Amino acid sequence: MNHPRDIIKLMRPLQWIKNGFVFVGILFGARFNNPEMILHVIGAAGAFCLASSSVYIFNDIIDRTNDLEHPKKKFRPLPSGKVSVRCAFAIAVVLITLAIAIATWTSLSVLAIIIIYCLLNIAYSVSLKHIVILDVFCIATGFMLRILAGTIGVGIPPSRWLLLCSLMVTLFLGFSKRRAEIGILSDRKEGHRKVLRNYTPELLDLFIGVCVAGVILSYSLYTMSPETISLHRTENLIYTVPFVIYALFRYIFLLHNGTGGGDPTRDLLTDRHIILSVASWALLSFYLV
Repeated sequence: MNHPRDIIKLMRPLQWIKNGFVFVGILFGARFNNPEMILHVIGAAGAFCLASSSVYIFNDIIDRTNDLEHPKKKFRPLPSGKVSVRCAFAIAVVLITLAIAIATWTSLSVLAIIIIYCLLNIAYSVSLKHIVILDVFCIATGFMLRILAGTIGVGIPPSRWLLLCSLMVTLFLGFSKRRAEIGILSDRKEGHRKVLRNYTPELLDLFIGVCVAGVILSYSLYTMSPETISLHRTENLIYTVPFVIYALFRYIFLLHNGTGGGDPTRDLLTDRHIILSVASWALLSFYLV
């Protein structure tokens, strides 16, 4: 029990890729020539990595009984008994303490955002995750706080179109995750997550369609915005849109094919089509800006 390998698994370091949202501001804010700001963004990302791991552990402590109903989550360190609750709680406290220390060094704004993120997730774990639709908005808010930490938190004014696009992306991923859970759990869905009783595949497909349309429209409008063209001195960011569309459609395909959608991080790291689309989008964006 409490093997280092299981403790690392408990922290879910692979999920840290989600904290890449912190770098959205530095990428699209054209601030590559400011080393101090880049260092502060890295600090904000580090604080979110530690804080998110702490939140995952607290959530796993609360959900360890329900996770036994899930075909994959039952093998996690806490439900399987590989890590004790006492050890997990102690690790979570250490992680959140380090996160607060790094956030304080970065800026008071980042500290405030980290505190809001933690309070939101506590409320989510205790009650908000049982409220239909609001549960997914809470998840999306967590991602938006990451973006704000990497923009307002370090002194970069965020683009409103980019904020809207990010919101639609995170809502899309949240509703897709619920859709995947219904497919995986079938008759056991309420035993694992009570809110799933209020969702149907048809309703979630509708929500997902609206979110995909929102992502495509908002990102396209961002690339054509006079503010964006003036900032990056190029009108060619519009040519990155096809990569975004392809990645979204591929994700939906995986979701309905039963091979993806449950874990965006895993899909991003394992599906060749999504990897190629994201890499192509990133390389072209870097080249253009």
